[in-house]
Amino acid sequence: MHAPVKCGGVVIIEDVNMSEVALNMDRTLRCVIDTTSMEWESSPAPGVWRKKLEREAAESGDVTSVVLYDANTRFAEHGHPGGEEIFVLEGLFEDEHDRYPVGSYLRNPPGFRHAPMSSEGCMLFVKLNMFDRDDTVAVNINTNTTPWLPGSVDGLSVMPLHSHGIENTALVRWQPGTIFNRHTHPGGEEIYVINGTFEDEFGRYPQGTWLRNASYSSHRPFSDEGCTILVKVGHMDD
Repeated sequence: MHAPVKCGGVVIIEDVNMSEVALNMDRTLRCVIDTTSMEWESSPAPGVWRKKLEREAAESGDVTSVVLYDANTRFAEHGHPGGEEIFVLEGLFEDEHDRYPVGSYLRNPPGFRHAPMSSEGCMLFVKLNMFDRDDTVAVNINTNTTPWLPGSVDGLSVMPLHSHGIENTALVRWQPGTIFNRHTHPGGEEIYVINGTFEDEFGRYPQGTWLRNASYSSHRPFSDEGCTILVKVGHMDD
């Protein structure tokens, strides 16, 4: 086990203490986690594994994690009282409502119930119980067939996925050598690197890295080799 390492105000989580119930819930701290170096943990469902990135309590409250389904595994039917947000990173995710290939972005609003499974196996980026009470719109987007829009600087493309109040979620694609302007995120910023390497003045973040930048933090991001990232902003503004 390794304690967090502080580097000029940046908190880099090298490992996590699995004995702790609350995990990485101080959102005033900047967290960077290389999820590819973490071990898979078992879940309540056999054949379903997870890597916990942040959680409020054991099996309840706010949760962010990477989840792996072995082929031909399923979860028992359950509800999501605070909503569920999913991006399919690999494979095919399924439930009784539909089939969701790699690249699918889902928002299941508060009160949604399902019995998820995967016949082929899949890996997901999952956030639970973080919906505003009046955010009740279900979302199912296949990003493989959704057009990209021009970004605000050359080399940047954006695919909006969801917007509610000041919270916005999008895919952002960086061509090699793209540089963005220094900017501030009043409601915080959260990033999962889907492919390539994302960078800023604090470090380099390869595929599988999860970053959480605190509310009103600022940085000057760029990508030398190019990358695609899943970005959420505004959701940490109380």
